Amino acid sequence: MPQPSHSVQSMPSSPKLNMSDALSRGAAEHPSRDAVLYQKGQDWQRTTYGDLEQRVQNLCAGLRAEGVRKGQRCAVFIRPTADLLAVVYALFRLGAVPVVADPGMGRKRLLAALADVKPEVFIGVPKAHAARKFFPASFRHVKLAVTVGPRLFWGGKTLSQVERKGAKESEVVTSETTSQDTAAILFTSGSTGPPKGVVYTHGMFQAQVDALTDLYAFEPGEINLAGLPLFALFDVAFGMTSVFPPLDPSRPGDCDAEEIFRTIEDLGITTAFGSPAIWRRVVPWCVEQGYKLGGLRRVLVAGAPVPIDLIWEFHKVLNMQADVFTPYGATEALPLCSIGGRDVVPGLVDRVNDGEGTCVGLPIPMQKVALIPVTDKAIEVWDPEQVLPQGEMGEVCVKGPSVTAEYFGKPGPTRRAKIADPEGGFWHRMGDAGRFDEEGRLWFHGRLAQRLETPGGTRFPVAVENVFNTHEYVYRTALVGVGEPGSERPVLVVEPLPGKMPKTKVMREGFAMQLKSIGKRHTLTADVEEFLFHESFPVDVRHNAKIHRDELKLWATEQLG
Repeated sequence: MPQPSHSVQSMPSSPKLNMSDALSRGAAEHPSRDAVLYQKGQDWQRTTYGDLEQRVQNLCAGLRAEGVRKGQRCAVFIRPTADLLAVVYALFRLGAVPVVADPGMGRKRLLAALADVKPEVFIGVPKAHAARKFFPASFRHVKLAVTVGPRLFWGGKTLSQVERKGAKESEVVTSETTSQDTAAILFTSGSTGPPKGVVYTHGMFQAQVDALTDLYAFEPGEINLAGLPLFALFDVAFGMTSVFPPLDPSRPGDCDAEEIFRTIEDLGITTAFGSPAIWRRVVPWCVEQGYKLGGLRRVLVAGAPVPIDLIWEFHKVLNMQADVFTPYGATEALPLCSIGGRDVVPGLVDRVNDGEGTCVGLPIPMQKVALIPVTDKAIEVWDPEQVLPQGEMGEVCVKGPSVTAEYFGKPGPTRRAKIADPEGGFWHRMGDAGRFDEEGRLWFHGRLAQRLETPGGTRFPVAVENVFNTHEYVYRTALVGVGEPGSERPVLVVEPLPGKMPKTKVMREGFAMQLKSIGKRHTLTADVEEFLFHESFPVDVRHNAKIHRDELKLWATEQLG
């Protein structure tokens, strides 16, 4: 990979800090460069840095005239378009706090999340406003409603009206913020519990920008395929162009592989970020068609462990200088570690397939990563004596400048996830099990909430699943426990590749015998003797990749009586 360019836009480190400063600098330095592209019908809509900056100035003035002030929480429900970036950056500049939640988390969870945050401003598409009117309890604190698109029966302003009103103002509106001021509230995916609002400061965003720049050598002028729309917020700080691909962000796994390929090729995409679900459609299609993604310099795949076979396939379609990277982190702390595909294949592939877990790489320099004994109890004060040595399994904890401090309005979960450090600051408990190898690399073994408590002790799912995922007809697997904690027995639920689902009892027994034979080769998996076959795993909406093992556990329990 090339070394980071000194011309990459780096956010200043002074206490006065605002994420929108990067846009102002970008508009001044390269006003005609595309900031964002998105598809409308068959045509690509383009917004330059200069145009985006002007829209942000107008929206700042218009929103201020409507009463939006520093510190106000503003729910934002806008599709991935230039409107999304314009609104979020305008709120940054005002010092207001955009609240971003994934509608795909489900109506009940979404309404509960909004009720917790109590937004006073609601900016969204018509469908979001309809939900606001039909379920008013979660929106009772809203004082200003702004519709992005046509306004129907709910009243309020439209984004166009606010923007036009702001354009008539002669004064440029800003609000001074510091690195410690709240910049946004972003919700977790809720894959292992209710979604929680993670409080981000401007300084934490800056730390993420700096870390990602150092890790991946992003350069101004590059073009990013933003498979996860929120990642586009960083592109402005990198001086890059965001391209929102033609896919439904709530169902990335249903994307059209050819459309994604054509977008990458036609627009000259140099970097791409998305979940494994996207690439498990796109990459095999490229291999089958004999197409190369020759213009890509790097691909970032995140949201769930990345299968080894996907990395193998990726290297067939990338040029020799490009690589696929798997950053490890969470909404609360990103990034912690990173590893390149060419480091995994073939060097670590045998260790992954033999049940050592999933290697997520070395911790990045700006983060302190340590393991502590697994416990479900809150820990008030960090004790260095509790840190586990290399090779031992424990809960992953991290301390660093991009680690968030709290969940909004959730003192209980905050207390459970944070540990005060006597030397200052705090550690975040990732809720993940892992271990360090002899080279200092971190190996991921699964979520603590998804561990099995068997008569033989605690078991984590990922290492076991990696062994069985080597079967040629397996798409993915999930290890779940059936029975009461302490006496759970391990059951492997298998999602076969398309067209390989065993339809008869004889076929299921034959498939299970093959899996059992694989398991007997390893001490870790030798006791797994029950196998169930599932047509399509329940997964998270954001990435279409995190398996809802709690649902599969209930299903497996029902299947086994």
